[in-house]
Amino acid sequence: MQESRRREIRIQADLFRAKCKVSCYGIIDLFKDCERLGYKLIRYPLGEAAELGFVLMKDNDIVIFTNTSSRLSREIFTLAHEIGHAVLHMDGNTSFIDDGATISDRSIDEKEREANYFAACLLMPADEVEKFLDLKVADFHKNGLSAMDIARIMSEFNVSFDMALNRLESLGKINMSEKLKLDNERNEKRVGNLLRSVGGSYRLNIPGNEIDIPGEYLDYAIYNYNHNAIPEGTLERMLAYYHLSREDVSDRLSEPQEDDGDNLDALIGGLKD
Repeated sequence: MQESRRREIRIQADLFRAKCKVSCYGIIDLFKDCERLGYKLIRYPLGEAAELGFVLMKDNDIVIFTNTSSRLSREIFTLAHEIGHAVLHMDGNTSFIDDGATISDRSIDEKEREANYFAACLLMPADEVEKFLDLKVADFHKNGLSAMDIARIMSEFNVSFDMALNRLESLGKINMSEKLKLDNERNEKRVGNLLRSVGGSYRLNIPGNEIDIPGEYLDYAIYNYNHNAIPEGTLERMLAYYHLSREDVSDRLSEPQEDDGDNLDALIGGLKD
């Protein structure tokens, strides 16, 4: 990626971040900011083996999905990645579906790398990282960082241990040997224990398993059911989320379908039509 393009992405990330509510250093709740800024956000637990997220355009709305079976810190990065696609790459019917390869930067696709860079700049801007290390880590330049320092960074910026290490390395704050040392220390002490020891949020290291679906998507669920895109059990689970039963919407339903479980296509099928 050319430096001129990296600069453009940093500018876009900074513009988006300026619209978010932040603590001293990190974004407080990117999910709430995403909805407040007009994105249609779906959070749903599809299982650890499913895709991590997607973004697409439905009519004039940008729809973002995140899989809440992921660790919360990874889900937050996925959301930042999808916002990156929306800001940098969204054009007409373009859509992006992301998995472990694209989110972890193993993909060679340039747009995926750009979305990852956007996410890193959005969640951990270079100037805020510099300020945190200067003000919150005593004798950083002399003593380096400990795994507990990384846990503090995780809690302040709402990121994973891995993302913190990768971002610090990319900013030249740690080298490869220091990164490996911190990674080994993480494995010995466990991230959850490190977060608790610094008074951080241990929830960052576990799946949220949240279900958060905008009200209008009940219409999409009924549409998908009537067009054989989702089974009866999935529809009933969607209705239960809205505290409704089949009887409440019976006048809008076709014949019941055989249940074959939740899947990504079931959730987004109606959005593509």
